[in-house]
Amino acid sequence: MHRPVHNQPYRTYNKDSSKNTRRRTEKKIEDVLGEDQFGFRRGKGTRDAIGMLRIISERTLELDEELCVCFIDWQKAFDRVNWTNLIQILKGTGIDWRERRFISNLYMAQIVRVRLKRGESRNVKTGRGVRQGCCLSPIQFNLYSECLIKGAQEGFGDFRIGGQIIHTVKYAVDLVLLAKEEKVLQDIIDKLIEIGRCCGMEMSVEKKK
Repeated sequence: MHRPVHNQPYRTYNKDSSKNTRRRTEKKIEDVLGEDQFGFRRGKGTRDAIGMLRIISERTLELDEELCVCFIDWQKAFDRVNWTNLIQILKGTGIDWRERRFISNLYMAQIVRVRLKRGESRNVKTGRGVRQGCCLSPIQFNLYSECLIKGAQEGFGDFRIGGQIIHTVKYAVDLVLLAKEEKVLQDIIDKLIEIGRCCGMEMSVEKKK
């Protein structure tokens, strides 16, 4: 498998500027994210996601209610983020235009080379994806997937357990959809596939359960 090699002047991709931008935008993005997102967030982790799913399952059994679950993994998720959609989502979240301009310049001017056995390829412009290893990428992906999933859940009502509304359990690129009826769950999956394709995202069929 070939991996892209960044080929940009350091002044364009400045790590300090990226850290400052994250610090200024993280609070607004955190306000948008649901409590069911456990990936790339302070004070949350894999154990919390597993624990929440276990509590939901046990609570459903206690109430003698049906629980339908679908485990989804986004295929090459970081590499599929549509830049235009991302900038629009950042604008809708209330991110300042200066921060959006920095993020836009960070991606729109991106040039890579592919390292091959015989050497490196010519310069190629990329058209999508967030940077692996960039401190901005995790929170941007969380926001991107949050908006995508909310769009898929609209119109299907609220999934409640003991009066508490719970739609999903999310950990970065991994997603657990919850519903009380199999048909409702399938309808959400179908809508998620449709919205995902419009946003450049594809589910990993091999990992979907």
